[in-house]
Amino acid sequence: MPSFDIVSEVSSMEVENAVNQAKKELASRFDFKGSNAQIVLDKNEIKLSAEDNFKVQTLVEMVVGKLAKRGVSLKSVDKGEPDISPLGHSRQTIKIKQGIETADAKLVTQFIRDTKLKVTTQIQEQQIRVTGKNRDDLQEVIAAVRGHDFPVALSFQNFRD
Repeated sequence: MPSFDIVSEVSSMEVENAVNQAKKELASRFDFKGSNAQIVLDKNEIKLSAEDNFKVQTLVEMVVGKLAKRGVSLKSVDKGEPDISPLGHSRQTIKIKQGIETADAKLVTQFIRDTKLKVTTQIQEQQIRVTGKNRDDLQEVIAAVRGHDFPVALSFQNFRD
């Protein structure tokens, strides 16, 4: 039976490239000369630190801008709250979300059921498998899901005939 998977994945290479571009910009910006501002990539987290909250907010804007230019959906970016120490030093973590959480997966499957197409959906860990007897029904599901705005960035993989 024809099937495909709905996933929410972010390319780790694109995130790494965006962080490297932000680091280069940080090194060349005049307002950060002589400061100990840092951008550190740790798997699916980007850790930012600077002397004050304003500089951390500037770092956040730089990194998010670079991620957007590299094609990373901002729905996959979770900006945490800034941590401000009593001395004024500030830190913030940006998390890159991978996979579809169960609550969001239920929203997507309910939307697909509401289309009244003859397909079945299964939530499998961090992805959704959609199967049907007809390829055209699956293509209609893809078009409907692309047209709807969900709280996560969705992509489609493993279209099998």
